Amino acid sequence: MRFVGKCAIVTGAASGIGLAVARRLAAEGAAVVLGDRNIEGVEQAARDIGAAASAVALDVADEASCQAIVDQAVALHGGVDVLCNIAGVLDFGALADVDATRWDRVIDINLGGVYRMARAALPHLLERRGNIVNMASAAGLVGVPFNSAYTASKHGVVGFTKSLALELSQQGVRVNAVCPTGVKTPMVARSAETPPPPNVNWELVMRSVPWLDGGEMCDPEDIADAVAFLASHEAKRITGTAFAVDGGQTAG
Repeated sequence: MRFVGKCAIVTGAASGIGLAVARRLAAEGAAVVLGDRNIEGVEQAARDIGAAASAVALDVADEASCQAIVDQAVALHGGVDVLCNIAGVLDFGALADVDATRWDRVIDINLGGVYRMARAALPHLLERRGNIVNMASAAGLVGVPFNSAYTASKHGVVGFTKSLALELSQQGVRVNAVCPTGVKTPMVARSAETPPPPNVNWELVMRSVPWLDGGEMCDPEDIADAVAFLASHEAKRITGTAFAVDGGQTAG
């Protein structure tokens, strides 16, 4: 029960890693405010979690929406102790096929969303000496071919995490990132189920991501374990880390 009396905001909480994180923090005593563009899904998630959870429609690509979920958390619980930036999108494709619209969408959600949420929550995190856990990726530490926008965005999240951790290191606010390999989430399932993009060398992709080549993907709960640890007092001396949960993908 590491989060009794704490308020946590979790973005991308309707499914996958975000939902697993919200469940884990609530199980350990946190009041959780769940945000997602899928309002029906996030409302159902909040009902499933119970009285500790509330749901808010959230588009992390919109500054006003990011401010609104922070304001809601403060109105309900008096402040914010933990911000978990989980919302994200995935987009495989050869660079020649990734036009500016696709590129901007991935960067704006995966990296811009982390920036907007952190900036909106920062005054309250400073007040409570809270912390931020950002969802990066193994693709934020090494390259993944035919995944340029996503890989660039996640490298950006790692860099943003390290920079902000240093900026806030004297003010009592920690900032860390989790870097998973493939995870069994609806986002990954949709990518696998749709027709493969043209001009993608999947053999090369599989060599770069071990779990794609017959290995076992992580469960969302595996990643929630790491998020809960980094968000807890047990990690009080840890800031600016890119915490890999990747089965060795980035070890070589």
